[in-house]
Amino acid sequence: MNFLKKKIFEIISQEAQKSGVKAYVIGGYVRDSLLRRKSKDIDIVVEGCGIDLATLVAERVGSPLSVFKNFGTAMFRWKDMEIEFVGARKESYRANSRKPIVENGTIQDDQLRRDFTINALAFSLQKENFGELTDPFNGIEDLKNGILRTPLDPDTTYTDDPLRMLRAIRFASQLSFTIVEESIESIKRNRDRIKILSSERIVDELNKILLSPKPSIGFILLDKCGLLELILPQLVLLKGAEMMEGKGHKDNFYHTLEVLDNLSKTSDNLWLRWAALLHDVAKPATKNFEPGIGWTFHGHDFLGSKMIPKIFKQLKMPLNEKMKYVQKMVQLHLRPIALTLEEVTDSAIRRLLFDAGDDIDDLMLLCEADITSKNEKTVKRHRSNFELVRKKLVEVEAKDTIRNFKNPITGEIIMEHYTIGPGREIGLIKEYVKNAILDGIIDNNFDQAYDLMEKRASELGLKKRES
Repeated sequence: MNFLKKKIFEIISQEAQKSGVKAYVIGGYVRDSLLRRKSKDIDIVVEGCGIDLATLVAERVGSPLSVFKNFGTAMFRWKDMEIEFVGARKESYRANSRKPIVENGTIQDDQLRRDFTINALAFSLQKENFGELTDPFNGIEDLKNGILRTPLDPDTTYTDDPLRMLRAIRFASQLSFTIVEESIESIKRNRDRIKILSSERIVDELNKILLSPKPSIGFILLDKCGLLELILPQLVLLKGAEMMEGKGHKDNFYHTLEVLDNLSKTSDNLWLRWAALLHDVAKPATKNFEPGIGWTFHGHDFLGSKMIPKIFKQLKMPLNEKMKYVQKMVQLHLRPIALTLEEVTDSAIRRLLFDAGDDIDDLMLLCEADITSKNEKTVKRHRSNFELVRKKLVEVEAKDTIRNFKNPITGEIIMEHYTIGPGREIGLIKEYVKNAILDGIIDNNFDQAYDLMEKRASELGLKKRES
């Protein structure tokens, strides 16, 4: 069998036979092999002690072994693969926990506890039937038909471990599979069970949905099943479109997902995808109808950026430079678009470069993804204008080196030349010089900046230090 040509499978088979245990490749590697998808994660289930077999195999291939006794698992890396061993087991659950009561079991017991039929497929590693597919739930047909169903009654599967509800939606998004209707209805019934999950596990699944080829599939399903309002209620508030005096606005929920899908074609940056998901999150709070004008969302970029830390904290996501990056993208996402609606001046480009810094290219990708309209002429016109902005960015950057702008005049220089310590005047002078450079009044060099410092210091009545 082509899927098992890797040397490691032969070694596992030999060591299992020597030890008198049976071993199987199960789960994701089998599924992905049959779908012709690359997979580097290999799960081995053993009718016996998984840790003991892992120890023997790791010693033979010369890889250090990580053992997790509490979970009965062991793992090592070999070449570009991560191989994890576990003993076959059967499980039972308590209502207030997703941690199972585990007993030793057979391969059949182990397949019964799997989340979906397509993940219950197993290849035998026994010498006598090496590579034979074990498929107790007709998962191979579900795989061919692009269907996600549970081996057991879905209510049992999802109440036992509510993470499986999110995994169903994640697989649907990653693989473009359809979740069977009985599973959808079961997720709706059992949605409150996700409250026992840690935020970290929820976010891990959200990240995988965001990184899927078409993330909108996952978020539409999250909304349909009633999970989104429990996880990210701010997104649900974007739904719907109002009409007044014959003027309507787009449904900002579906617009957001269109932007996210657009971006996913050009960038696999997880945090930029988070920015796409949250770029209009403040529109419900800023929505206003102005007679004669229509619907407005003034300041949703600024307010949206202020909402990002709260959302990250709510999901227990990192409150570090990644959060600040998302915040920055949300705050700046209208700036390049605004430039396409007016004459593109060097000054406006310099300020955009200054504010975006090294993230300017990511910002442009986000803004281009934000061009959504059913009118092809409108989209074409905006994209054409964006090309002008891009060219101007290159020209101004080459001439003025603003992207990594450092003010030629520092607080130390000002205090060295004038009889003042740290204080308000230093900020005023530095801001004056910075604005002059960004507005093109002077070039970005020390001599011109120094002359401007002296002019502003004189206006502020500062005295020079005596030499």
